[in-house]
Formats: sequence, structure tokens, C-alpha cells
Amino acid sequence: MSAVLAFLLGVAVTGVAFPALNWARKRIVRHRSSATLEDNQVTTVGQVLHLAIQGSPTGVTVVDRGGEVILSNARAHEMALVHDRTLNEQVWQVAGEVFADKESRTLDLSMPYRRTGNRVFSVRALVKPLTLVDDRFVIIYGTDESENVRMESARRDFVANVSHELKTPVGGMALLAEALLEEVDDPEHVMYFGQRLHKEAHRMAGMINELISLSKLQGAEPLPEMEPVSVDDIIDEAFTRNQVAADNADITLTKGADSGVFVMGDKSLLVTAVSNLISNAINYSPQSVPVSVSQKVANADVVLIRVTDRGIGISPEDQKRVFERFFRVDKARSRSTGGTGLGLAIVKHVVANHGGNIKVWSRPGTGSTFTIELPIHHPDPAPAAMTATGQDDEAPSTGTLRQAVSRVATRRKDKAS
Repeated sequence: MSAVLAFLLGVAVTGVAFPALNWARKRIVRHRSSATLEDNQVTTVGQVLHLAIQGSPTGVTVVDRGGEVILSNARAHEMALVHDRTLNEQVWQVAGEVFADKESRTLDLSMPYRRTGNRVFSVRALVKPLTLVDDRFVIIYGTDESENVRMESARRDFVANVSHELKTPVGGMALLAEALLEEVDDPEHVMYFGQRLHKEAHRMAGMINELISLSKLQGAEPLPEMEPVSVDDIIDEAFTRNQVAADNADITLTKGADSGVFVMGDKSLLVTAVSNLISNAINYSPQSVPVSVSQKVANADVVLIRVTDRGIGISPEDQKRVFERFFRVDKARSRSTGGTGLGLAIVKHVVANHGGNIKVWSRPGTGSTFTIELPIHHPDPAPAAMTATGQDDEAPSTGTLRQAVSRVATRRKDKAS
């Protein structure tokens, strides 16, 4: 009988204790989740200011009289106002003048060499005292003027280019038309001058189209929306565009293995850039000599697209000018192929608008290699699965907001530097 009573008493105690334990466990989990959320809330004015400065599209840097960088955001590093905790030398010279007389000053900075992936090439910096009460600090605000400079340059150059370069074909067409009218009774001359006139008209139409394209790339129109584009597809389509010209010249087009790499960009513009390089390689190569295109992942962030020919090559002095508008290495060959001298200029601006660089290696009599450097697109990682309550199923604590923001800011600065 006592055993039965003991069993019943155990069941009763268990029935009461189990719900209590379950309730306590839920309270502990809820408390931990609440504490984690509370740690990551913006709770102070300092945190608000820190987030506002780090997320600002304007570069912000504060320095003291000794030149030590007290504060800077990632945008200031992208604009080259700060590099490795050191203030830009030109900015520091102006800052010294501001320390001396407490008067605000502005200066324009241009990037002589632009890192792959960085589209900033012109910056306006405003240097002023942090406060007139305490003269120990100067603050620098940087704004990206690259787009404005690009558009102004396009407006300034377009009319000059058109008026200068169209004079020759228009004058030639006028002479051909005059000769044609004088020889109307001679079928042979009519045919000859008519064909020349037709060829010049097509050449001028091509030049006008390329001038319009170049004007758009330089800033006459906004840049197109960027999206992930396969480098393999870009090369394949550029091959297709040039296959007929290569077959006519008995030139074999070869390419390396696919890489599976993507870049952020406008596919039609990138195909045009690679196609122009292949077309140039075909035009400046001897008959039956192959042209090759290869791609290589230089590091985790940059892919190289190389177009190599074994043609006439480019002299060292001409290599500095090959990307100028209307510059031709071999003017006689350009005339025979209908070249406008705008192809490489278009390539240069397409690559620059995609945050890349283009380089040339060449040796006269050996050939040339043009290399496009483009930043690789890394898709954002997929967000973790969410439970019905809106919280991660087993989300680990990430520390305080201040620590998290500090880590993100440090990574952005390192990447920009």
C-alpha cells in the first residue's frame, strides 16, 4: 500500500515540476534573445553619429595639428583623402594653411592612377576648421566630382572632334561627286568614282556612329544600369562579331578555357570593347596569323581579358597615345580597312566606366597584347533562414553594435586602401 502511495506522489510531483521546468526554460531562451537584441540597438548619440559618418556618401576626415588622422570614414579612403591612416599630401598642405588663418579652402584632386574597381578619379575637398573655438582640429569633406568632370569633358570635346575629323571625308566626297558629274558619259569612270563615293559615305557614317557612342560613354548620357555579366559570354559574342572578318583574312581566332567568372556591367558595352580589340588585332595582323583571346583570374577580385596578335606591333612612343581619339599607328592601313581611330578610345572609356583599367604591351615586329582588368562580381551571401517569429533559428550572439560597426568599417577601409 505504501509503495502505491509513493508512486502516486511521484507522479503528482512530476506533473507539477515538468510544466514549471518547461516554463523556466522558455523564459531563459526569451531573456537571452532579448538581451542579444538589446546589445545591438542604437542606444547612444555616439553610435548614431558613428553610423551616420561611416555610411555617408561624402568623405569625412578629421586631423590634428600633428597630421594624425583622428577620424575617417570608408568613403574618404575610396577618394584617396586618406591612405593607411596618413592624410593625402596635397590635402595636408592646404590643411596647414587652414590651421594658420582658420579660413576654409577647397582643392580639386585628380587620380593619376586608378585602382581596379574604383570609379573615383576626380575629388573636390573642402578643408575647414572643425570649430572656431578649438583650433586643434581641421575637418575635410570630400565629394566625388568624377561624373561632372566626365560630362563636362564630353560636351567640350564632342563638337571639336566632329568639326575636325569630318572635314576630310566631307571634302573627299565633294571632290568625288564633282569628278563623277564631269565624267557622266564614261561608264568606267562613273563606276570607279561611284564606288569610292559609296565607300567614303559608309566610312563617314561609321565615324559619326562611333563619335556618338564615344560621346555617350564620356558622359553625354547617364551610365547604364549594371548587372552581373558572364565573362565567357562576353568573349563568345565578341568572337561571333568578328568571325567573318577573320575568315576573310584567313585568320584563326583562338580562346582559352572558360572561367565561369562574372563582372558587374553592361553586356553590350563590354562586348563592344572586347570586339574592338579583336577587330584591331585582325586588321593589324598578317594574313593567316592567329589572334588569341585569354582570360585569367589575377586574384580574388580582378579578372584579366587579354587579346594578343602577332602583327606589326607598336613603337614605345606610340604606345602612350594608342588610346587617344583618332590616333592611328599605321595611317595607310587604317585607311585601307576603313578605320576611324576611335576604337581604342571607346574601349578605354568602356573599361573606365566599369571601374577597370586597360594596358598594352607591344614590340615592333612581334605583336601586341591588350589587357582589360575588371573587378570580379561577388554575389552577396544568401540571408540565413528565418523562423516564424522572425528570429534566426539558432542565431549566435554577434557582440555589441559598436564592435560590429567597427569591424565593418575596418574591413571597408582596408579594401579601399
